[in-house]
Amino acid sequence: MSSDLMNVLEKEKIVVILRGIPIDKADATAKALADGGIVLLEVTLNTDGALGIISSFREKFSDRLRIGAGTVLDIGQAKEAVAAGAEYLISPNLDEEVIHYGVEHGVEVWPGTMTPTEIVRAYKAGASAVKLFPMGFLGIDYLKEIRAPLNHIPMIATGGVNLKNLRSFFEAGAVGVGMGSNIVDKQLVQEGKFNELTLRARTFVNEAQGAKLV
Repeated sequence: MSSDLMNVLEKEKIVVILRGIPIDKADATAKALADGGIVLLEVTLNTDGALGIISSFREKFSDRLRIGAGTVLDIGQAKEAVAAGAEYLISPNLDEEVIHYGVEHGVEVWPGTMTPTEIVRAYKAGASAVKLFPMGFLGIDYLKEIRAPLNHIPMIATGGVNLKNLRSFFEAGAVGVGMGSNIVDKQLVQEGKFNELTLRARTFVNEAQGAKLV
């Protein structure tokens, strides 16, 4: 699973973060994103009914989407997420116990890191990629500087990524980006405008696929 999901990440480049999505609109949202070309979909565990949503997505969309759990803060949440069917675990923080659990169970873990020390610790613990967060605060120059000595470690830039700067993150060396509200416009979801959500997702996918990786 490890190399398989990393290949998907390298090819698709975008991980869409679903946070606080209403349960009754979750399936339609996932379908709209898949129709727009999204493949990697992360449901954060601080979303109401997250575990049920993950299970439902795996049952209904496993042929189109790779479903992960986000905001996995500790080993207890990691176990619940994997039991619900999460194919990968993403965190805002670095918890080596979660990484070890993922390695033991063949589940990818992409933990949140910021400093060079955290990035290297995560990679040594078995993370196949790290989530560099919060990029909205750190900025693209930070990514460029940190990639220089650590370019062997795949990094997913998360926070502050939008349509205008999307390609810049890939040019700076990110293997992928994590994106939430900039793709999943909650007003579109609330109003049931799923065709517009599909078009929005497609715009981001096209931009990401046109990016030249360095």
